Amino acid sequence: MAYSDGYSHGIFIDINNTLYFSATNKHKVLSKPLSSSSNILTIVAGTGVAGNAPNMLNNPFGLFVDVNFDLYVADHENNRIQLFRQGQQNAITVAGSGSLNVTITLNRPIHVVLDIEKYLFIVDQWNHRIVGSNENGFHCIVGCTGSSGSFANTLYWSSSMAFDSFGNIYVADEFNHRIQKFLRLNNTLSKYL
Repeated sequence: MAYSDGYSHGIFIDINNTLYFSATNKHKVLSKPLSSSSNILTIVAGTGVAGNAPNMLNNPFGLFVDVNFDLYVADHENNRIQLFRQGQQNAITVAGSGSLNVTITLNRPIHVVLDIEKYLFIVDQWNHRIVGSNENGFHCIVGCTGSSGSFANTLYWSSSMAFDSFGNIYVADEFNHRIQKFLRLNNTLSKYL
């Protein structure tokens, strides 16, 4: 087990069975090898103080670690997605506020996922949508109305998402009390589970 001095929200286990989790109100991401019986945690991102500098986070939530052990963090209050390359303390802003190639504005991103083709998908919580990247940058793929709702093509304060082996998206649509499935990344063919 691992114990943090803050609220833990995002969690991820990499291909080496290392546990990563966000200590949201402590503005950092911690890790621990699951093979270790030690309770020693390593700070892998953030400083423990809220901020928007490249080495800082402000209420980090969702996490994703790729096969290169690069860490993606949904930096909730900074309205951005941060990429911490393995062993680096300073991040690159890959989406949202402060990114070099701003193609999408985020409002409290809460979850981040990389698909099998290494495209980034973000649960943009306060915009009630899912955005995704491709070779042309970021674009809205689910909940693109700009407001919350309970229709098949709208979301209301979603909190996380996942892909199945066919590329379909499953969204935890929190305030609508449902899990929503979007077939083959096409938001016109949604249904409830």
